[in-house]
Amino acid sequence: MSRRIERVNSLIRQEISDLLLREIKDPRLDNFVSIVRVDTAPDLSYTRVYVSCMGSDEIKHETLLALRSAAGFFKGELMKRIRIRTIPDIDFREDDSIARGAEVLELIEKIENEELP
Repeated sequence: MSRRIERVNSLIRQEISDLLLREIKDPRLDNFVSIVRVDTAPDLSYTRVYVSCMGSDEIKHETLLALRSAAGFFKGELMKRIRIRTIPDIDFREDDSIARGAEVLELIEKIENEELP
């Protein structure tokens, strides 16, 4: 990945996080939403924003739907905030790596406790 794309990924991640924190008023986004990573295509045609949120599967699904419906808003705000020629289309995706990491830690702890007499 080029340094330019890495900088664009970082800027998009920072700005979307800021927008989620300060600008979005959708009640479906009241729960904890975290931007895990951003992957932008080399030609800046699209970017995938991987998000993680706390809650049940239904809450996660509603959160993802809300983010996807607000993708146009995010793109418009990024046009105002980031100085690049082309703002990529935004595709929000769920990232469950935090939950999987917690499960792995629980399993490791369980194994450690079982081995000790």
